[in-house]
Amino acid sequence: MNSIKETLAKIVFLLVACVSILAVALICIFLFANGIPAMAEIGLGDFLLGTTWRPSNGLYGIFPMILGSIYVTAGAVLLGVPVGIMTAMYMAFFAGKRTLRILQPAVELLAGIPSVVYGLVGMIVLVPAIRTLFHLSSGACLLAAMIVLAIMILPSIINVSETALRAVPREYEEASLALGATATETYFRVS
Repeated sequence: MNSIKETLAKIVFLLVACVSILAVALICIFLFANGIPAMAEIGLGDFLLGTTWRPSNGLYGIFPMILGSIYVTAGAVLLGVPVGIMTAMYMAFFAGKRTLRILQPAVELLAGIPSVVYGLVGMIVLVPAIRTLFHLSSGACLLAAMIVLAIMILPSIINVSETALRAVPREYEEASLALGATATETYFRVS
């Protein structure tokens, strides 16, 4: 009886996985089928390297958007990685059990928040704060996007880093301490 249930469950999961893959494939096919004729008319070079996006005038250059994406991603990594690694180090080495009981669910909760909510909070809280702080006409800038994206990637960085830090064999840390390194030096330089 259990064998039949397991086989049925495997079939259901396989079907769901296949439907998911098919949905993504159909979306890609739809995008390419509708996008390739337009890109052929504009020209791939003008589309990818053009600097002006004015569809009303027939100008479809996305190069500034590509650069903006690269800048935002690089800035988010520069902001998020140090904070995430330091948080993981705190959680792995310094935090007590009571603190961990609060921090670990908080990090998991951050991972479960939809990106739309992060964007909304960024627009409502962060953009006006940046506008006021830097005396700008609009706070919707690369800095706001970098900060929101950095906060969005924190749970992943913290979880991966903490898992990696806890996987370091205890013998390495004990050897470092035996050679005269302090606990903090061991955590930062060995672990």
